[in-house]
Amino acid sequence: MIARFTYAELAVSRWRNGGGETREIISFPPGAERFGWRASIATLAQDGPFSAFPDIDRVITLLHGDPVLLTAPGVQHLLTPQQPWAFAGELALTAKLQGSVSEDFNIMTRRGEWQAAVEMVTTPVSTLHGVAWVLAGAWQTADGERLTAQQGAWWVDEETALSPCDTDARLLFTRLNRVL
Repeated sequence: MIARFTYAELAVSRWRNGGGETREIISFPPGAERFGWRASIATLAQDGPFSAFPDIDRVITLLHGDPVLLTAPGVQHLLTPQQPWAFAGELALTAKLQGSVSEDFNIMTRRGEWQAAVEMVTTPVSTLHGVAWVLAGAWQTADGERLTAQQGAWWVDEETALSPCDTDARLLFTRLNRVL
């Protein structure tokens, strides 16, 4: 089973520090006290520190807005649109907006349990566990369901394939793998 979602349906949680908000896609397994992996879309509204997530590996991808400079001791990375960047959740990162508000796609995996690989794709893809977010155009599942911009899907334990429906189709595609 594929679980579909649209941006407008995602519940919004404001950050305690006032620096943005998060729209959670899924915390897997659903309803569990401790997630194995989590997918969300966040809005960065001002400069500030990232929350620490010990024992969690993260991949962040800028969806919209100006670049964001991410810094930590010994680390400096300019987050640019549709270029996934992986980092350890315990890294003391600080974000500095390079312009206005930015929006990013986030995947978090519990180290030792799950691993994630995120890429922007334009050709057919498939995986047993994953999350997909349509950046542009339309994409179709093997059973004929279509996803368009501002829509996505997640699935576990089901080989799922997505194919572009048009030449300008772009997809942010996450392959998840169990480590255990």
